[in-house]
Amino acid sequence: MLLKPASPTGARATGAPSSDIVALEATALSRAIHARELSCAEVLDAYLAQIDRLNPKVNAIVALQDRDALRRLAAERDAQLARGESLGLLHGFPQAPKDIMPAAGMVTTRGSPIFSGRVSTTDAVVFERMRRGGAIFIGRSNSPEFGLGGHTYNPVYGTTRNAFDPSRSAGGSSGGAGVAVALRLLPLADGSDMMGSLRTPSAFNNVYGLRTSVGCVPHGPTEEVFFQQFSVAGPMARNIPDLALLLSVQAGFDPRLPLTRRQDDPAAFTGALERDFRGARIGWLGDLGGHLPTEPGLLGTCAQALRHFETIGCTVEPVLPDFDFERLWRAWIDLRSFSFTGANAALYHDPATRALLKPEAVWEIERGLRLSGQEVYRAASERSAWYQVLRGLFEQFDFLVMPAAQVFPFDAGLDWPHAIDGRAMDTYHRWMQAVVPATMAGLPALAAPAGFGPGGLPAGIQIIGPAQADAAVLEIGHAYDQASGHARVPSPLLA
Repeated sequence: MLLKPASPTGARATGAPSSDIVALEATALSRAIHARELSCAEVLDAYLAQIDRLNPKVNAIVALQDRDALRRLAAERDAQLARGESLGLLHGFPQAPKDIMPAAGMVTTRGSPIFSGRVSTTDAVVFERMRRGGAIFIGRSNSPEFGLGGHTYNPVYGTTRNAFDPSRSAGGSSGGAGVAVALRLLPLADGSDMMGSLRTPSAFNNVYGLRTSVGCVPHGPTEEVFFQQFSVAGPMARNIPDLALLLSVQAGFDPRLPLTRRQDDPAAFTGALERDFRGARIGWLGDLGGHLPTEPGLLGTCAQALRHFETIGCTVEPVLPDFDFERLWRAWIDLRSFSFTGANAALYHDPATRALLKPEAVWEIERGLRLSGQEVYRAASERSAWYQVLRGLFEQFDFLVMPAAQVFPFDAGLDWPHAIDGRAMDTYHRWMQAVVPATMAGLPALAAPAGFGPGGLPAGIQIIGPAQADAAVLEIGHAYDQASGHARVPSPLLA
C-alpha cells in the first residue's frame, strides 16, 4: 500500500482506504504508525469500520467502548508520536482483551451472568503490558462461560461464529480472538490456553496461536500462584512475525508470579525468524495410534500438511509414545477439576450463584470436591511420567506434530460434539483430547493452519517443541508458513 508521507507538524489522515489499513500485517502497521505514515486516529477508525461491517455476522468482539473516548485515546497516541514519544510496538493498536481475566475500567464477565456488569479495577499482567505498550482497548473478545469448553457461547453475549462459515463454531475459549484476527477486526489478539483455548480457535479460523510454555508469559495474578500451571497466556495472529511481536510484549518475568521465567530480553522474539531446517526431525503423532477419534477427512488433511515440513528440508517419521493415553486423560481431568474447583468452589456453595452456573462448571466443581489429596498427587505423578516420555522423544526428534483439533468446525447451535465418527464422547471436553499431551507436559505448542478439508472448512496442526523452546517453535512455524501459504487464504466474508 502506498501511503502519503507524514506531516511534520502532527498526525493527519493519509486518505488510505480502511480496507488497506486493516489488511496490513501487524509488523507493517507498527512501522507505519511509528513512521507517521498512518495516524493512530485513522487506524482506529479503520478497525472500527471493519468491526461495524463484519462483527454483527460473527459476534467476536463484545462490550465495545465509547467511541468518543476511544478517539480521544487515539489522538493522545498521535500527540505522543508528534513529541517523539512511543509507548512501544503496540502504540495505537486497537486491541480487545479476552473476557476472562480482568482489564481495568472494563467489564469482565468471564461469560457468566454472575459477573455481568462487573467492572474490573486492575489489569491482568498481560493486559497491563499490552496497555503499557501503547494498545487501545476497544472492547473485549468473547469467550465461553469461565472459558470452559472449546465452543464460544455464553448467556451474557451469545455465540461467536466461525470466520469462514458463520453457521459453524469459532472454537474456544479464545474464539472471539481467533475470529477477530481472521476477519481483520484486530491486527492481532491475546488469548489464553488451558485445554486448547488458543489452539482450537486457531485451527477453526485458519490463523496461528501459540500456547506458550509454562512461565514464558505471566498468567494472572490470581489468588493462587504456585499450583496453577495449566492456563497460560499467549498471542494469536495471521503470521509468525506478528505472533512474535505480541509475544515480545507479553513475555517475561513478573515478581507477582514466581513461576514466570527470568529469561533473555523478550524483545529477542522480534529478531530474525529465518533458520535452516534441513535435517531437522519431525515426529508425527497423528491420532496416537488410533486412540483419538477424528472426523472423517481431518487426519488426512493434517497429514497432507506434513509435506510442507519436507519442503523446508525436514524429515518426518510417524512415532507412537509408549504411554497409556487413557491413564493420561484420567490424570488430566483430575488435575483440571482440582484447579477449577479451587478457584470457583465458592460459587457452587452459594445457592444463588450455583443456580447461574452452566452444567459443565457444576460437573467440574463436583468432581473436584470429591478428589482426595492422594488422588491429586497421583495425577501429578502421571503428569510427570508423561513429561519424561516426551523428554525422551525429544532426544530423537526436534519437534512433534499432531492435529490441533479432532473435528472440523461444527454446527454453532450445538453445545459440543457428542460423538466423533460414531464414537460417543463421555465428557463435554473429550472431543478436545488432542490438546492434552502438550498441556500436560507444559510444552510450547503452536497451532498452525493445515489447509481445508473436503467440506472446505479449516483444519490445524500443533507443532510441539521441547521445554521452554518457544523461540524454536516460532522459527519452524515461520518456515512452515512460508512453505504452506495456508494462512494467506482469506475468509469469504472479506470479499
